[in-house]
Amino acid sequence: MPSSKRPPAGWFENLPSGRLLSELSLWSADLSRLADDVRRVESGTDLFHIDVSDGHFSAAMLFFPDLVARLREATEAPLHVHLMVSDSILFGQIEQFADAGADLISIHAENANAVEGLDLIRARGLKSGLVLQLLTPVSSVRPLLAKLDMLTLLGTLMGIKGVGLSPESEPRLREARAMVASQANGHRVIVAADGGIREHTVPLLRRAGAETVVMGSLAFGAPDFASRVAWLHGLADE
Repeated sequence: MPSSKRPPAGWFENLPSGRLLSELSLWSADLSRLADDVRRVESGTDLFHIDVSDGHFSAAMLFFPDLVARLREATEAPLHVHLMVSDSILFGQIEQFADAGADLISIHAENANAVEGLDLIRARGLKSGLVLQLLTPVSSVRPLLAKLDMLTLLGTLMGIKGVGLSPESEPRLREARAMVASQANGHRVIVAADGGIREHTVPLLRRAGAETVVMGSLAFGAPDFASRVAWLHGLADE
């Protein structure tokens, strides 16, 4: 069995802070040639985003630990696993994806056992993240900021492709960015936008405070991937 690859130590701390990160959703990759597609875009990717859904918490059914373990053999890029799973299996899923090679695991603020889930992720030595659905108040996660490395705000209904960006996305991002900045304790929490990511929405999300956007077809379907990444990196923050 091939040996697993990993990103270098300190990978999270060394993520660029002066530009948008290139975070690519593998849901939009060529699933019939996934490892090849990963290698095709790896040089322009800061981290890969892997959506996991159990068909209950979110209607879709997406990705599983064995597949992530195989992806771990194919790339040294950080793997960000976004768990959309029910409370009853959350801890087991965290353990399985940690074993499979995830570097960052994000869970949902709407999970009743989210606090314990974050503690488990950190106990496994991984970076931890929290994801907020559209109707979840941004302020509700303030008590948890010390446990977070990434805070992701969904801009669309969960688990559905092709839905337009909610008009609430920009003010929510501004609120999240201000809340994170108010910590003023030197702990980095990256603010991310996921859902409704289109060529015309990315500049808006960047100006509203997004430090990374989860790109799917916008990246994998780009006629010139290198040009797409250069465009992303050139977008200005407010």
